Amino acid sequence: MQAWKDYQQQHKDRFLNELLELLRIPSVSARSEHKNDMISCAEAVKQRLLEAGADTVEIYSTPGHPVVYGEKLLDPSKPTVLVYGHYDVQPPDPLELWHSGPFEPVIKDGKVYARGACDDKGQFYMHVKAFETMTQTNSLPVNIKFLIEGEEEIGSRNLQDFVEAHKELLKADVILISDTAMLSLENPSIDVGVRGLTYIEVEVTGPNRDLHSGVYGGAVANPITILAKMIASLHDENNHITIPGFYDDVLEVSAAERAELGKAPYDEAEYKKDLGVQELWGEKGFTTNERTGIRPTLEVNGIWGGYTGEGAKTVLPSKAFAKISCRLVPNQGSEKMTQVVIDHILKSAPAYVEVKATPHHGGDPYMTPVQSDEYRAASKAIETTFGKAPIPVRGGGSIPITALFESILNCKTVFLGFGLDSDNLHSPNEKFDIANFYKGIETIPYFHQYYAEMKK
Repeated sequence: MQAWKDYQQQHKDRFLNELLELLRIPSVSARSEHKNDMISCAEAVKQRLLEAGADTVEIYSTPGHPVVYGEKLLDPSKPTVLVYGHYDVQPPDPLELWHSGPFEPVIKDGKVYARGACDDKGQFYMHVKAFETMTQTNSLPVNIKFLIEGEEEIGSRNLQDFVEAHKELLKADVILISDTAMLSLENPSIDVGVRGLTYIEVEVTGPNRDLHSGVYGGAVANPITILAKMIASLHDENNHITIPGFYDDVLEVSAAERAELGKAPYDEAEYKKDLGVQELWGEKGFTTNERTGIRPTLEVNGIWGGYTGEGAKTVLPSKAFAKISCRLVPNQGSEKMTQVVIDHILKSAPAYVEVKATPHHGGDPYMTPVQSDEYRAASKAIETTFGKAPIPVRGGGSIPITALFESILNCKTVFLGFGLDSDNLHSPNEKFDIANFYKGIETIPYFHQYYAEMKK
C-alpha cells in the first residue's frame, strides 16, 4: 500500500532513533542490579505504544520483572492479533570482546551494534512502528494486542501465571512473534517451528575442602576431572547422545520434509569462515541444517571449578560445576526430558564424588502448520515485499512461551522473524541490519491485511 510506504519513508530516521534510545537502557533481566533499568525499559515501551496509537497500555507487576500490555480494539467482528515480544536482554559479558559499549549503540556498515539490537528489541519494535504506520494512515484491518515481557531471557518464569490470570484480556485469534531469523534478504524464510529447551546445573563435590594437589593428588578424586569425564561420556563416537531414553519420543522427520528443508541455500565454506572453524561437528547422518533444526542436542554452556585467577595455585578443588542445556524437537516434552537427563547424570556419578543436578528453565518445542491461515498470511506478506515466496525452515532456538500460549489461549503462533543467524545473539557485538529492521516494518502490515482477508 502506497500510504504505508510513504509514511514509513517519511519517518524512517525517527523510527531508527527511537530504537537506539531503547537499546541504551541496560534491561538485563538476569542481574538484580538492573531492576530499576527493567522498570525504566517497561515505561519506555509503554510510552512508545501509546505514541504509536494504542488506546490502552498498562504495566503489570509480577513477582519478577513487569509485563507491558497494550491494545487497540476496533471491532469485535474483526480478527484479533496478539503480538508477543520481550524487552529484556542477555548479560553483555564478556565486555572486553565488544567493539563498542553494549548499551551504547553504534551504527557501522548499515548495522546497529548493541545488546538487544536483534534479540528482541529491534524485532519487537518493528511491530510497534508497523502498528503506528497503520493507525496513522487509518488502515488498521485487525484488532491488535501487545504483550511485551521482561523475563524471556531467564525462562519467562512468571509469564505462565500472568497468562492464566489474564486469559480474557489476552484472548486472540493468532499470536505473532518476531524473535527468530530468516536466511537473508535475498532468500527470505519463515521458521515453521522452534526447538524446546531443558537447562540444568550440575554440581560435583569431592573432598570437604580444597586440597593441596601435591599432598593429596593421586589419592582423592578431582571433581573437575570426574565432571569432565561424565560430560565426555554424554556423546559417542558418532556424536549421538548416549543418555538412555533421550531419543524415545523424537518425532522423526519424513524424507519429503527433509528434502524441502534441504532446499534452503547453504554454503559450508562460508559457514565455517564466518565462525572461524576448520571443520564442523555434529551427529552423524544429518546435514548441518538438520542438526540445528530437526535434531535434539546437548551442549555444555559453562564449566568451572578450582582456581581460575591470575598465576598458579596448585589446588585439588572441592567442587566443580557445569551448566548443560538440551534443545528438544517435536514430541519431546521439556519436563520429561529434564528428568531423563538428571536421572542419567545422577546414576552415572561414581561413588567417590557426590553429584547434584538442579533444573533451571525450559520449554516445549512448537510447530506452525504450513497449511494454516496464520502461516499463509505470513508467507503472502513476505512474498509481497520481497518479490519471492519464503522458504519454510526449522529454527534452532527456543521460544518456550509458544507451546504455553497454545495450551492456555488456544490459538496458533506464527513466526515472522527478520534477524539473521549471524547477528551474534547472546554474544559480544550483537547486531541488527538496518535494512532488515525497515523490511520488517514494511512487511508486517501486510500480514495483518492478509490475515484479516482470510478470516472474513
